[in-house]
Amino acid sequence: MKLRLSTASLIFAGIAVAAAGMGKMKWSAETRALRTRLDAARRPVKPETVDFNTLMALPSPVQRFFRTVLKDHQPVLAGVRVKHHGMFNMSKSGDKWHAFTSDQMVVTQRPGFDWDARIGILPGLNVHVRDAYATGEGILHAALLGLFTVAHLHGSRDVAEGEIMRFLAEAAWYPTALLPSQGIRWDAVDASSAKATLEDGNVKQTLLFTFTEAGLIDSVRAEARGRTVDGRVVPTPWQGRFWNYAQRAGMSIPLDGEVMWMLPEGPKPYWRGRIAEIAYEFVQ
Repeated sequence: MKLRLSTASLIFAGIAVAAAGMGKMKWSAETRALRTRLDAARRPVKPETVDFNTLMALPSPVQRFFRTVLKDHQPVLAGVRVKHHGMFNMSKSGDKWHAFTSDQMVVTQRPGFDWDARIGILPGLNVHVRDAYATGEGILHAALLGLFTVAHLHGSRDVAEGEIMRFLAEAAWYPTALLPSQGIRWDAVDASSAKATLEDGNVKQTLLFTFTEAGLIDSVRAEARGRTVDGRVVPTPWQGRFWNYAQRAGMSIPLDGEVMWMLPEGPKPYWRGRIAEIAYEFVQ
């Protein structure tokens, strides 16, 4: 009996290892295809350097932000590669946090990104998750072991708007993308906040940016971002926070962040992460 159980366990383990290997290959091929698509959609980045003289008409907290995190005449960013690690809340109603690691590619013009993550559910059992925005399309795909799809949203306007919102919010990590010269419109709100609007074709989003007294981004907020509930996309208030700023490649960027849904019963964080590595591609 023990021999039979041991044999069955070995067979099961072998199947699991084979499935994980197949899933990794399949997922990696999809990642390569999407990132090739992002590269193919690139546009020339103009101008090639930061010019503080162009900031004079911006709201005062936005001017202070750029003068704090950037340097005059420094090169503008064309792309970014980021590796994160952190925790992801898999529960829709409570707290069920699981560790994740991710690799993210960002292209600033035409705006797009691919966030490729692994979330550990059990030892040796990962959910592969992709959050992406490419050529005007939003993509959310989650698959157990990279093989068995548990969620796949794409093609709708709601998904595209949610993903371009993420691109705009995360520009705290690639701050030259927030310059007016890169297509962002800034509108004044008060002494510590302003609204930023990004348009890409027929996809458009606006976020409220709040800044610290030191001129750094403290939070970003949307009154309605698409939240998936029982297979439906429900507009829900959403907020991201940043802290632990440090110098990277001549810019001040936050190393830590948190993202949450602002529900009637209170904030529900679902992503907490830290930058493990970041590499910038400047216009040449």
